[in-house]
Amino acid sequence: MTIAHSPCVLVIETDESLANQLSFDLREAGYEAILAHDAASGLQYSRDRQPALIVIDRMLSGESGLSLCKNLRIAGMCAPVLVLMARDTVDDRVACLEAGADDYVLKPYRPEDFLKLIRLYLKPEVDTSEQLRFGDLILDVATRRAIHNGRTIDLTMKEFELLKFLMEHPREVLTREQILENVWGYDFMGESNVIEVYIRYLRLKIEDESHKRLIQTVRGVGYVLRES
Repeated sequence: MTIAHSPCVLVIETDESLANQLSFDLREAGYEAILAHDAASGLQYSRDRQPALIVIDRMLSGESGLSLCKNLRIAGMCAPVLVLMARDTVDDRVACLEAGADDYVLKPYRPEDFLKLIRLYLKPEVDTSEQLRFGDLILDVATRRAIHNGRTIDLTMKEFELLKFLMEHPREVLTREQILENVWGYDFMGESNVIEVYIRYLRLKIEDESHKRLIQTVRGVGYVLRES
């Protein structure tokens, strides 16, 4: 049953049987579900409908789900993205994160696990006026948006969480381990450059050539939010 004004979830899934099952479970849980069966239509639906959350199968026909995820982020899509995948190795998790996904759902598909994640990412925003400030940079916790020198900046969920963690510890050097644990909840390191990827995303969004760098690299250690 779909309720009025229910959050819209876009499911991009090649397997018609699985797509229908995902759609059915979402509607039964009270969400509006939109189905796309390939990357091209998924990209188009994401632009036209602006869904609250997107679910992508990693193994799409014609284009990989991770490639589509990257293209969605390049296009400015800030909605949470969950990737359906069959393997749960460190390399697989890192690949999802580096593609811009917020989380993943393992196959074989289990409705209770899937809906638990959906509820986590679509829970109502906390009614709060809390703002974090650092110089000319403002982070509005309620809207998950940043404001820098009068510019309003939309952030993905992970960009928001990363910037929030940095702004909660201004001028404090944060190690890669601390960032991974607090922002992604993982303790793996290896060869992952997911932090570097998201630091680059944030720098592109909140910094410009006319202002000094806010997020600074401390070589061999991590990152720090401070004035140049």
